[in-house]
Amino acid sequence: MQHPSPDGPGRGGEEGPLEPRLPYADRRAAGRQLAMRLTRYAGHPDLLVLGLPRGGVPVAYEVANALGAPCDVFGVRKLGVPGHEELALGAVASGGARTINASVVQSFGISKATIEEITSEALEQLAERELVYREGIEPLRPGGKTVILVDDGLATGATMRAAIAALRSMGPRWIVVAVPVAPSEVCARMRVEADDVVCGAQPEPFSAVGLWYEDFAPVSTEEVRHLLRLCLSREENHQPPC
Repeated sequence: MQHPSPDGPGRGGEEGPLEPRLPYADRRAAGRQLAMRLTRYAGHPDLLVLGLPRGGVPVAYEVANALGAPCDVFGVRKLGVPGHEELALGAVASGGARTINASVVQSFGISKATIEEITSEALEQLAERELVYREGIEPLRPGGKTVILVDDGLATGATMRAAIAALRSMGPRWIVVAVPVAPSEVCARMRVEADDVVCGAQPEPFSAVGLWYEDFAPVSTEEVRHLLRLCLSREENHQPPC
């Protein structure tokens, strides 16, 4: 696949003349607008769109539908430092990938046994959630693929950075971070870790992701399951994007 050059469109926040209409009506409307900024990836046979649960899944569904790509959910769970759970010593993600922040582990003197215990618990919780989301369907494998990681927005970017790190360990060819809205400084940090970054809108002052949606109601487990079923049905029937 011929990827955009690091200095080309999509890198550095230059997304062309498309101006997002804010606030977005809802996540699916945001996904349709976001897809227009990702058309350079449309039709590539190695493309995979992954939505971060739960809010990223409706956005990812619309992106995948527009680009003619398979889509799936990509769960990620932070591994918190014991007693300081807000601080991540690493993360685990769909497929069992794990990333560890060695400097945090060393600073807090966290033993290997403790890390394994925390990891085991996190993987169990993640597996339980994904079993419910997928209804027994095997996850799509990102190895060797161009993967577009999608969420409904970024505030601090911590979850997305964990997802990038975990996904990187699974051997994708190219990682794209795509979100409808995020602060400009967070988009800039994403560009250090992903191969391409598409932020639909970077309003200032930012405040919170939900402020940029008319409807930001929580996404239910059933909606995630429904959208994944639609993705699978489209792939099985080789339906063209709507």
